[in-house]
Amino acid sequence: MSNYYVGVDLGGTTVKLGLFSDEGDLLEKWEIPTRKEDNGSHILPDIVESIEGKMASYDGHIKGIGMGVPGPVTDDGVVRGCVNLGWGNIEAKDELASLTGVGNVKVGNDANVAALGEIWKGGGRGFDSIVMVTLGTGVGGGIIQHGKIVNGSTGAAGEIGHIKIKPGAKEVCGCKGHGCLECYTSATGVANMAKGGVIETKNTLEGSYLEGKDITAKDVFDGAKEGDAYCLEIVENFGFLLGVGLANVASVADPEAFVIGGGVSKAGNIVIEAVEKNYNDNCMEALKGKQFRLAELGNDAGIYGAVRQVIK
Repeated sequence: MSNYYVGVDLGGTTVKLGLFSDEGDLLEKWEIPTRKEDNGSHILPDIVESIEGKMASYDGHIKGIGMGVPGPVTDDGVVRGCVNLGWGNIEAKDELASLTGVGNVKVGNDANVAALGEIWKGGGRGFDSIVMVTLGTGVGGGIIQHGKIVNGSTGAAGEIGHIKIKPGAKEVCGCKGHGCLECYTSATGVANMAKGGVIETKNTLEGSYLEGKDITAKDVFDGAKEGDAYCLEIVENFGFLLGVGLANVASVADPEAFVIGGGVSKAGNIVIEAVEKNYNDNCMEALKGKQFRLAELGNDAGIYGAVRQVIK
């Protein structure tokens, strides 16, 4: 009989699952809906039912289950509240182990887990310590030091998006703070900067590549690639703010490399170029010259990182 491992990427809308071999090869992946009603009480049983149903087609048993969760997670697998799932504090690791009978279970924050996936099989390959930045609707982060996730004392380490980059600014973040990095460098933040009123610009929206569009971050980067002056200015502001933010992160974490993922990263090397220049202009001499890489695993980073927690 063969041994198998399962990686679970638990999101607010869907749960992504992957079945892996002993060697770490992805054999199959699938999704189920995240049922958040009744304070999320159906989520873990649904995951277990789905895994058991999938294993009916395989001759073997589950040797380990790893899971990423969109909220703070302690080293011992306790989720410290996750509003998007309807969870308060929940001993997710112990509950999942009890429901499955699998002793080898690990649970981590989803951004940290994605970072672990990228250093294992993605854009962070070849490095021992990275910081991953996920630029999507919000800004997430994960810190890997010497191949291990840095959780912090309450599971909230790596929340890069909530660095105060413009203290006292009017822009309100999802965390209720003002002037967070997320307000300007997420996909939403880039679009908001381009719509005007967030930052001062020399050029104007009128007559630009963006005029008349329902502006998205993709539009901004597409316009910059076309040489539009206004889009280029927005991208420069994006790069400056994220570069300064990551220079601050490097002063604490000192990684070998930064790996940039999420929807914004799909714009490609223009993102790396904008950020890397501003990073090197704003960090101390000893921290200059870090590697900047694009993430490679896309939506699969979570299941790869989740399973990496339990596979040797």
